[in-house]
Amino acid sequence: MNARWVYLAQTDTTAGLLSLDFERLNTLKERSPKQPVLLEVDSLSRLKTHLRVPVRFKNHLRRANKSTFVFPNHQAFRVVRDESHRGFLKHFGSMYSTSANKTGLAFDKKIAFQMCDVVVLDARGIFSGVPSKMFKINQSKIIKMR
Repeated sequence: MNARWVYLAQTDTTAGLLSLDFERLNTLKERSPKQPVLLEVDSLSRLKTHLRVPVRFKNHLRRANKSTFVFPNHQAFRVVRDESHRGFLKHFGSMYSTSANKTGLAFDKKIAFQMCDVVVLDARGIFSGVPSKMFKINQSKIIKMR
């Protein structure tokens, strides 16, 4: 497996592009190469290797399903609970992820297949679903963004 490869897979929420190289994902989506990208992790213990979660929000994070959390350093994380997607993610531990569409456009399978190097198919196939809930976390509160 090449670190620069881009995988098209059905994530726990919608069709997504995943890679270990977030700059390549940004280039494919035609946005700023340094723009922060969501990092999906396969477990809470893996999340702890990337950041420290404020104590008051640990239970919220542990119980959250299909939710993305943006931390004060502007890095977004999602702990994947879906068994199908987590099975793929366990091979990497964590990967950068973004929706499989060009910025500002609707999902198009043909374009999604052109943007990736490897297609990962499971029984669900590839489809555009509901995006994850998004919350912003700081030291004192959680704010729902979408």
